[in-house]
Amino acid sequence: MAKDKVTPAVASDLANLFDALSDPTRILIISALLDGEVGVGDLVERLGLTKSAISHQLRGLRDKRLIRTRKQGRNVFVCLDDDHVIELFKRGLDHVLHG
Repeated sequence: MAKDKVTPAVASDLANLFDALSDPTRILIISALLDGEVGVGDLVERLGLTKSAISHQLRGLRDKRLIRTRKQGRNVFVCLDDDHVIELFKRGLDHVLHG
């Protein structure tokens, strides 16, 4: 089944993905994006962190293709990259809440 698809390169990519999810701030950002696109300023306000701290975490999430960003004038908006991210997050949350 899936084990046949796990080459060393795929294992490395998967480890990098889970590494991107290993920070509580990144988890809070993903949670805030579950209902759709949010402006960076709104994330700063919701999470109570500095814009610099949020931007640093967003960079890591974007590099791992977990989020997408778009600019509109001087504003930056963020959304989850696709439904796989939502499913992965929800399954992980279900697992944590179940245990």
